[in-house]
Amino acid sequence: MEKYIVDRFEGEYAVLEKEDGTTIDVLKELVSGAEGDVVVLKDGEYYADEEQTLARRRMIEEKMRKLFGE
Repeated sequence: MEKYIVDRFEGEYAVLEKEDGTTIDVLKELVSGAEGDVVVLKDGEYYADEEQTLARRRMIEEKMRKLFGE
């Protein structure tokens, strides 16, 4: 099972970033999820991973709080 982050949408493609920083382009109709969501490739299909997405968003929020001293 491969894990990606939905980086952005360009036209009819979703740009997915791998954990090593490389990107791949996939038809956006094949990807369920929004920008910033974690998606996994399982059995040839891309699925949004809500649990990992939520954990990632919490981590980013915490970093932002620390960065801006809140």
